[in-house]
Amino acid sequence: MIAALDIQNLGVTFTRGSEPVHAVRDVSFSVGQGASFGIVGESGSGKSTVLRAICGLVKQVTGSIHLNEKPLIRPLTLDFYRQVQMVFQDPYASLHPRHTVDRVLSEALAIHRFDQIDARVKQALIDVGLGLGFRFRYPHQLSGGQRQRVAIARALILEPKILLLDEPTSALDASIQAEVLNLLDRLRQARNLTFVLVSHDLSVVSHMCDDLMVMRQGEVVEKMARQDLRSRRATQPYTQALLSASLGYS
Repeated sequence: MIAALDIQNLGVTFTRGSEPVHAVRDVSFSVGQGASFGIVGESGSGKSTVLRAICGLVKQVTGSIHLNEKPLIRPLTLDFYRQVQMVFQDPYASLHPRHTVDRVLSEALAIHRFDQIDARVKQALIDVGLGLGFRFRYPHQLSGGQRQRVAIARALILEPKILLLDEPTSALDASIQAEVLNLLDRLRQARNLTFVLVSHDLSVVSHMCDDLMVMRQGEVVEKMARQDLRSRRATQPYTQALLSASLGYS
């Protein structure tokens, strides 16, 4: 299987005062086309920083990143963002409060010079389960789940092949989380999308991901398949502790 995304020896360094902080150290993983890969770990483990490094939101990045076996060249171009899109944790913060849903979606299309903008905006709303009546609403007029559906529509409207999902349901009520996760799963299968999903919730990763890796303090602790996670076949004490601490996880 061709790797849609291949990362080798990824490192990210921040500066705190005059001291370097190694947020991510020597992280490597590969995700096949149409597969879903999870990254789990406690807060501050570096899992979200990995996604931000891939999509150019952090500097001081070392290592190599390949898309479809081609090396990623920085600075990133519009072509990269046609292939890779990110859905952020907080659906309210990621949407401009003074822009309507229509403007949020149509601006992305205009920047990337798509045609048939009106038809594409309408179809995007239908694809994520929102009616056309939401088109000219503002973010404050939407529920958290509806805002996240708009964020997903904005990412998918450019027809990318890879979605980076940073805790996409953690800011939502428990009753809405399953709806959004099931929507993402259906869209992945329908469009043969590749997912990289960051989450602290092992039940979310078990539901969504074929394989996963566990991070701690910027490093990879363990890699495992979904079957190993569901069978609680962790080999490392830290992963075993995460499993034990996951209340209600099965």
